[in-house]
Amino acid sequence: MQIIRDIETLREAVVALKQGGKSVALVPTMGALHDGHLSLVRMGREAADHVVASIFVNPTQFGPNEDFAAYPRDEARDAALLRGEGTAILWAPDVATVYPEGHSSHIEVAELGADYCGAARPGHFDGVATIVAKLFNQVQPDVAVFGEKDWQQLAIIRRMARDLDFPVEILGAPIARDHDGLALSSRNAYLSAEERKAAAAFPAALQQAAAAIAGGADVGKALADAEAAILAGGFDSIDYIALADAESLERLQQYRPPARLLAAARIGKTRLIDNHAVNASY
Repeated sequence: MQIIRDIETLREAVVALKQGGKSVALVPTMGALHDGHLSLVRMGREAADHVVASIFVNPTQFGPNEDFAAYPRDEARDAALLRGEGTAILWAPDVATVYPEGHSSHIEVAELGADYCGAARPGHFDGVATIVAKLFNQVQPDVAVFGEKDWQQLAIIRRMARDLDFPVEILGAPIARDHDGLALSSRNAYLSAEERKAAAAFPAALQQAAAAIAGGADVGKALADAEAAILAGGFDSIDYIALADAESLERLQQYRPPARLLAAARIGKTRLIDNHAVNASY
């Protein structure tokens, strides 16, 4: 596996990978890798001939009171994991390479980014859309793989790729979960032992609400019951819990497919997100 830090070398290496008509999948990450990230790499290997993974802790998607400086970083460990999964290139630029002096452009997917995490974290999705667009231009992949855990992010990236005519197929990978259902996340490392045990209430409540809604229950009551269960389970507050159209992210008062239950909640100093599909097969 090559570890590359400058754009010229990256482009030369990707051209070499594509010789003979070979395809390339991009897996963007911010490092602190866990099995959820590695499942994206595995999907990339199934979808393309080679995988390029990126590690870049993107400052433009962190708010002023968020954890950019404290975000876990261990490139040596991450590189070993990626190497073990057969990754061809690790793209690991520094901030000055990605955002050179005078950088002043950004991308905004206004409609999809205004609600949910976008409302709680102003500017976050502008930072996400901008870095992903830059990664698409830098790597020029045929396929890009993103986790379904951040469903709003996935919807925004799909819309951006469509709107800006990026010739990249966007794949969503199913949420990787721990034994008790909690979605794998780099931020789970912030949880104390007691908080980690309590956190299982979050996915359990969402799954129960999704099943109830799919079975015909009143949406408002199902959401209220889920909120009560999450708070009773030990969470301190809920940023949002909503039934949304899976593509437009419009909030739904009545169930209609395709729909997704979206939620974010806080326990201690940690903010967790999750979502569940809502369908009649529950």
